[in-house]
Amino acid sequence: MIVIAILAIPFVFYFSKTDFSATRHDDLGEIYGRTVTHIEFQRNARLMNLARDLGLFTLLQDLTAGATSENSAYAEFTWNRLILRHEADRLGVKPSKEEIVNLVRTMRPFAGQNGFDINKYNEFASTELPAFGFTEAEIEELAGDQLMLDRVKELVSGGVSVSEAEAKENFEQSYGKLSVAVVRLRSDDVAKEVKINDDDIAKYYETHKAQLNSDEKRKIEFVKFALTDDQKKLTGKERIDALQKLADRANDFTQALTDKNANFAAVAAKLQVPVAVTGDFSAGAPDPQLNADPQLAQQAFQLTPQEPFSDALQVADGFYVLHLIGKVDARPLSLEEAKPKIVDAIRAERVRQLETQKGAEIAKQLREGIKSGKPLDAIAQQAGMKLERIPPFTLLDPPGEKPDPAKDPTKEPPDLSMIKNAVAELRPGETTEFVTTEQGGLVAVLEKRDPADPAQYQQAKTTFENRYLHAKRSIVFYEWLRDRRSDAGIQAQQLAG
Repeated sequence: MIVIAILAIPFVFYFSKTDFSATRHDDLGEIYGRTVTHIEFQRNARLMNLARDLGLFTLLQDLTAGATSENSAYAEFTWNRLILRHEADRLGVKPSKEEIVNLVRTMRPFAGQNGFDINKYNEFASTELPAFGFTEAEIEELAGDQLMLDRVKELVSGGVSVSEAEAKENFEQSYGKLSVAVVRLRSDDVAKEVKINDDDIAKYYETHKAQLNSDEKRKIEFVKFALTDDQKKLTGKERIDALQKLADRANDFTQALTDKNANFAAVAAKLQVPVAVTGDFSAGAPDPQLNADPQLAQQAFQLTPQEPFSDALQVADGFYVLHLIGKVDARPLSLEEAKPKIVDAIRAERVRQLETQKGAEIAKQLREGIKSGKPLDAIAQQAGMKLERIPPFTLLDPPGEKPDPAKDPTKEPPDLSMIKNAVAELRPGETTEFVTTEQGGLVAVLEKRDPADPAQYQQAKTTFENRYLHAKRSIVFYEWLRDRRSDAGIQAQQLAG
């Protein structure tokens, strides 16, 4: 478990920044007896992406513990961040303004040749933050989260220590070279075996009728105050000045809308701003005209007939003001209307079940074949399995080894980090259980574990012992977090998309 903790830099760091407005439009679930809404979940997902850009990898690692996919990483970050803040308040942990500012000044994007670079900070604030729908306040918010996390971890794991013998044993486990073979199951292949008939669809419809509704839709008109193509190339103070002029115009527009009988089109005509109109769109499929920023579609669903105008919404290259002009409420779907959704849901459920069954059978066949003394290739050939050998690897990069510039990371298996986690505790000849991956799943066999170079331990002894101690304390923290999650009463909805 310690080695796994050392490994556990979440795969989510390498994913693209998901637009959650396009993947999900229901609530995340409940915690501490209250609902975590779709809007709150989206904000936390964007905070997670911002944390990645700020280089807050410890925060990401600790708050995505237990994630098994990209979507679940965003959900785990949301749940665990809420728990961290709740527990920090209970324990009286509250970073000072000075501590927060000092941490912000050390963040990677703001580093210059002589330390903190105010110009880099201002450029990040004016060019990167608007794409998230954030301001400088969210940078400080995440800095506060990191400081709270550090303090809470000190409180719950400060008494943990490491003996030299224990560290040396785990050094061997971390830096011994592993030879691993895997058998993969791909969801696309498994899906071809799934058959769905009309009776299946009808039964699902009757059972889930209450949840099978059409999407709520909105129609809006909007104005935008955007940088010109030439202005988009500006940086630093020149860009900030250009954006400030747009902000002033957008604020003039929203101020005019505060009049009791304000008319959106009339205000636009008076200020000589063209008005654009969307079609009807859902939260899961926003109008293409709103693709400049996920917050635009989100804000459209916050508007009501009683409060139809938005504030000025800042995006990367300007500002939008929205006006709700149409609203279509969700309604129950007929069987025929719901059929595509039902087919997708049944197929996804049956694919998961079939993958689990097939994966368990593959693991059993491999395990029994190896136990009987048969060569691995013969076992695979006899069972009709396709065996894939992963290039030998260590669980951790060898100490002191510089990255190979000629090495192409795209040629590594996309799920190598999951394979490492799965085989970390195995002995040669042992087989993992079925491991779920983004593309389906796999079963891995550890064929050989070569010993680490003894000289490496002497070279990297202090660094490794410190890293190992950190990992051991992280496990104590994860156990504490699991206990706190239980007390929080999390009731999670199934993630969509």
